[in-house]
Amino acid sequence: MEHLLNRAEQLLRRLEALLPALPVAPDWSAHAYRWRRVNGRGQLLGVAVPHRIHLHDLRDIDPQKAALVRNTRQFLQGLPANNVLMTGARGTGKSSLVKALLTDFADKGLRLVEVDKADLTDLMEISDLLRDRPERYIVFCDDLSFDADEPGYKALKVALDGSVASAADNMLIYATSNRRHLMPEFMSENLETRYVGDEIRPGETTEEKVSLSERFGLWLSFYPFDQDAYLDIVRHWLKHFGISRLTPQARQAALQFALGRGSRSGRVAWQFARDWAGQQRLK
Repeated sequence: MEHLLNRAEQLLRRLEALLPALPVAPDWSAHAYRWRRVNGRGQLLGVAVPHRIHLHDLRDIDPQKAALVRNTRQFLQGLPANNVLMTGARGTGKSSLVKALLTDFADKGLRLVEVDKADLTDLMEISDLLRDRPERYIVFCDDLSFDADEPGYKALKVALDGSVASAADNMLIYATSNRRHLMPEFMSENLETRYVGDEIRPGETTEEKVSLSERFGLWLSFYPFDQDAYLDIVRHWLKHFGISRLTPQARQAALQFALGRGSRSGRVAWQFARDWAGQQRLK
């Protein structure tokens, strides 16, 4: 009997190693979270050191910033507010705006949950987890785009506006993408277009692809910066790193840096300022 009990205990230990771990209660004291799958089970993991950037650091996107801040203030005060889709040129501050909202409004009860595209199928589970919390949560999906057969596409459509269950009142979805319609569009789809008199009616495939982005109540478009805007952002970040003015030498270097990167964006301006400030201190 003792031998059998020992064998049974060994067997149970092996089985426990194969079973998914019990869910860990989220650390509700955190301000930012990542949704991650651990041993096949989704968990809300607190971020120990969130990326800190302030709204006043984001330059030359004032209309987009004002619209996003207004929508977020409505949300924080329990007023009607929209899910947001931010699209446009890379490096223009789309993701940084969302991170800056957390920095400036965390003391008002705002929290941020980052969800990867592969985990969008868990959105309803995340909504149920957050529903009874007193804080207000922005679910953040960065650099969003889909192939036609990805399951996250339909899951996001349902979460935005299409489930029999209502979305949590304390949760909004903010997404960024480089493309407006979030899915690739092919030449063959134009063959589905019908002409009714002078009216053009897109085919069902095109309508299906457009329907996802239309479920976001607020669209914000971001455009490439011109030279003056780029240099203004460079000047701001140089001051942030302790360099009081943009000298002719630094100006020329900034333009050459952007030319080498093939882009005049806020991200490139920040990268140049870090590089230039580091060079000057090294000297």
